[in-house]
Amino acid sequence: MDAGVSGLRVIVTAGAAGIGRAIAEEFADDGASVFVCDISSDAVAAMRAEQPGIGAAVADVSDEAAVDAFIDEAVEVLGGVDVLVNNAGIAGPGGRLEDLDLDAWRQTLDVNVTGMFLTSRRVIPHLIEQRSGSIVNLSSTAGLFGFPYRAPYAASKWAVIGLTKTMAMELGEFGIRVNAICPGSVNNERMDRVVDLEAAASGRSAADIRAGFTKAVSLQTFVDPQDIAAMVRFVCSPAGARISGQALTVDGHTESART
Repeated sequence: MDAGVSGLRVIVTAGAAGIGRAIAEEFADDGASVFVCDISSDAVAAMRAEQPGIGAAVADVSDEAAVDAFIDEAVEVLGGVDVLVNNAGIAGPGGRLEDLDLDAWRQTLDVNVTGMFLTSRRVIPHLIEQRSGSIVNLSSTAGLFGFPYRAPYAASKWAVIGLTKTMAMELGEFGIRVNAICPGSVNNERMDRVVDLEAAASGRSAADIRAGFTKAVSLQTFVDPQDIAAMVRFVCSPAGARISGQALTVDGHTESART
């Protein structure tokens, strides 16, 4: 067990599946107390059954009332909070900007950006009171480049980095660190859906799109959810005590607009 994160009280959004679950399990395995939410009731049920030591609740991060109830429950169960991982996000629609649906655009920003605002504003007072803590916001390499056919997603992930740097400036005096993690192409089911989405939007084959993602990375490989979880854990541990306001990539060195 690593004393660096042992005893930390950790909240993870969208933490019952995919990258979020990898993050939750990374902390729990090293002795932290963890509480997650997820929009999928099936994912929450599976998490409760398979990881009974991790608290889990159903919540949509774009719903203010649902976020308030989730954070209240998490803080009560954990006895406080030391770490907030804003992991929840959606891929959004694909297509040329002039063809995009306004409701789909709004939903992407609501989940990917407003969700972080809603959770952070409820957790921050707890961290300020104890004058310590860490917030990690999941962005993307799409927050570092332009991204054809994925304008809502790219715009939201750029916004996450701006939000992160601003939060770090506001909260630093209280000993609170805020960082963004920018995953590259992740080897999971969500990436399969992203490939299909871009293939449909661009008229190219899924195989061609997937090859393009790999070619854009110096290490010529996708990353695993566990790679991202390890970075999140690092910046929240004492080893990351002087890291704040950063957009840290976990991508094998992305050379162009891919995620």
